Amino acid sequence: MTCLSNRLGAACGVRTFSCASACGPRPSRCCITAAPYRGVSCYRGLTGGFGSRSVCGGFRAGFSSRSFGYRSGGVGGLSAPCITTVSVNDSLLTPLNLQIDPNAQCVKHEEKEQIKGLNSRFAAFIDKVRFLEQQNKLLETKWQFYQNRKCCESNLEPLFNGYIETLRREAECVEADSGRLASELSHVQEVLEGYKKKYEEEVALRATAENQFVALKKDVDCAYLRKSDLEANVEALTQEIDFLRQLYEEEIHILHSHISDTSVVVKMDNSRDLNMDSIIAEIKAQYDDIASRSRAEAESWYRSKCEEMKATVIRHGETLRRTKEEINELNRVIQRLTAEVENAKCQNSKLEAAVSQAEQQGEAALNDARCKLAGLEEALQKAKQDMACLLKEYQEVMNSKLGLDIEIATYRRLLEGEEHRLCEGIGAVNVCVSSSRGGVVCGDLCASGSQPVTGSVCSAACSGNLAVSTRMGAPCGQSCGSMRFA
Repeated sequence: MTCLSNRLGAACGVRTFSCASACGPRPSRCCITAAPYRGVSCYRGLTGGFGSRSVCGGFRAGFSSRSFGYRSGGVGGLSAPCITTVSVNDSLLTPLNLQIDPNAQCVKHEEKEQIKGLNSRFAAFIDKVRFLEQQNKLLETKWQFYQNRKCCESNLEPLFNGYIETLRREAECVEADSGRLASELSHVQEVLEGYKKKYEEEVALRATAENQFVALKKDVDCAYLRKSDLEANVEALTQEIDFLRQLYEEEIHILHSHISDTSVVVKMDNSRDLNMDSIIAEIKAQYDDIASRSRAEAESWYRSKCEEMKATVIRHGETLRRTKEEINELNRVIQRLTAEVENAKCQNSKLEAAVSQAEQQGEAALNDARCKLAGLEEALQKAKQDMACLLKEYQEVMNSKLGLDIEIATYRRLLEGEEHRLCEGIGAVNVCVSSSRGGVVCGDLCASGSQPVTGSVCSAACSGNLAVSTRMGAPCGQSCGSMRFA
């Protein structure tokens, strides 16, 4: 701890400077005020001196001091000049035993170095204050920039919300289209199932028709075979009739030849009961009748069978034609249904591809929107964190600036008070300025009078708080009235 004291004499304008240093334990409180050796001059003028002391000890340490005085000739400015008779006292011509300390020059040099150090520290404090003011301006600029950027981001938020709402509406439209397409797909599948059932029924009908056609073909084949048999029988019967006719004609011819060539002895029988000609004619008539009836029966039976076969053939031909027409119609229906089924399959595949593509696009759009939203949230969180860090730094800088401003104001107030006291010519004034790293800074003001007036400044460097107290005759740390700034 170092103490610098400045004392001003009220009567003869004596200005002295003294410096004292003390070191002791941290828990102890030490406030040392030293009055230097007051220089004496036989001339009316300015007289000053420098003093130095060092103290090491515990709670209330003792101290020693030496003073070195100098004087200079001149005329004082406090009284009006006058011409008087000068009388010289011989005792004043004797050399004085001033008991000058041989180390006074070193002490003076040390005091000058201490004053230079204090001035350097004060200049460093001023530079630091200027730097902190620049940092404050820079932080204020950054703060304004971040506030403006935050406003821009807040202006962009409705755009992103609108884009998200648009994507949601598109997703809802895609979902509605997917539902509609699903309903259409189910309807097409139902129609396809109906066509499949109809196709199966038509296939069953075709199989039944084919079976009937096979059965009818068998019947036609049987009828044709029967017709062929009947035709063969008719031809055989015709040949047999022709043969019998020729046979009968030959027999008749032979009989006529025998009858004509043979001489017959006929015994005339007058009995009229036997008549050969009539008998032969009757027999011939009977045979002719039988042959004609047989021919007529054969022809009628042949004609009836032919008519029946023709009717059967016509009927089976009509049935076959109708069956062929039905088969052709069924083939056309099958082809049409097959084409419709293929078209339905193609449409179904296209609808499924469209639904899958719409789902993929919707998922891609939703994933893109989620990624953008996550990026924006992350950027917003990062900006908030940066803003919080900047606010914390700004608060710390403002706290340090406030402490330095209060300390500078206190130094300025002390210096102005000293200048005021120096100008007014107050008596002895002691200014004690002590500083330590992380310790307590005390400044004591003592004015000559009935009661000493002491002002102290205590600053804790570690916490950034500054306490200013003013007390009447109280030691450092015990104040009657105090002001504390945080």
